[in-house]
Amino acid sequence: MELEFLGTGAGVPAKHRNVTSIALKLLDERNAVWLFDCGEGTQMQILRTNIRPRKIEKIFITHLHGDHIFGLPGLISSRSFQGGNEPLEIYGPVGIKQFVLNALKLSQTRLAYSLKFIEIKTGVVFQDKQFTVTCELLDHGIESYGYRVVEHEHAGELQVAKLIELGIPAGPIFGRLKKGETVTLPNGELINGKDYVGQAKKGRIVTILGDTRMSDASVKLAQNADVLVHESTFNKTEAKMARNYFHSTTHQAAEVAKNAHAKRLILTHISARYLAQDALNLEKEAQEIFPNTKIAKDFDIVAIPFEDELKE
Repeated sequence: MELEFLGTGAGVPAKHRNVTSIALKLLDERNAVWLFDCGEGTQMQILRTNIRPRKIEKIFITHLHGDHIFGLPGLISSRSFQGGNEPLEIYGPVGIKQFVLNALKLSQTRLAYSLKFIEIKTGVVFQDKQFTVTCELLDHGIESYGYRVVEHEHAGELQVAKLIELGIPAGPIFGRLKKGETVTLPNGELINGKDYVGQAKKGRIVTILGDTRMSDASVKLAQNADVLVHESTFNKTEAKMARNYFHSTTHQAAEVAKNAHAKRLILTHISARYLAQDALNLEKEAQEIFPNTKIAKDFDIVAIPFEDELKE
């Protein structure tokens, strides 16, 4: 599981930062990519990565401001030309369906795959055997959501070496033991599978917020997250301006991470006026409150290991 930042800027594209888009790469988990927001030029950013548009399974839109959605029609169209024929699901506030369908209709775009729109409200928006995705309404003047992606617990691994030492042959018996069943061997011995399955592995949590003022909903979404991605449009001295424009400062993002007991904080949605050292200063400001903070740059990749892998 990895996050790849395709755009980390706020408002308008800049030479050093494109507007917002984040890829959650679940290639090992489900051979798929989930996209969060799709600002103008996202498909051009993707061309500079190893992401394949046909692998994009779901797109989650936080809100309908242009710097978060203007790249959608182009990406959807290009995906069709680049071998994408699997259905694509698009999640977002009411209006996202109308925006996309109008753009495709007026441009007479024909797709080789089907689109499914899920116009969201607070709560669970997606769930299967691997993941649950929930959302909460944030504070941005326009309807803006944050998403919490929770990976379900992984079953413990079968201790194959121990079974082989007991003389148990590989085959269907291993599958039954992996499920925790009790198996009777040909010699009459009973083997309880639960005794030969390792400890379950806790799933990971990723929280990606849309544009927002500091809010209780942000803290709720980020509870115990392995990674929290939070906007940081303003520096710590600009709290009044951040409030007026429904955005957050570095310190406010850090307070959310701290209050939520998140493990890592990644700052994004950076104003184009912050260049080079000024951008690094944003990171340092957040670290005053939450030390494990990084500011994202376009094309940064953040690996999200399991908790036990961090201890090794």
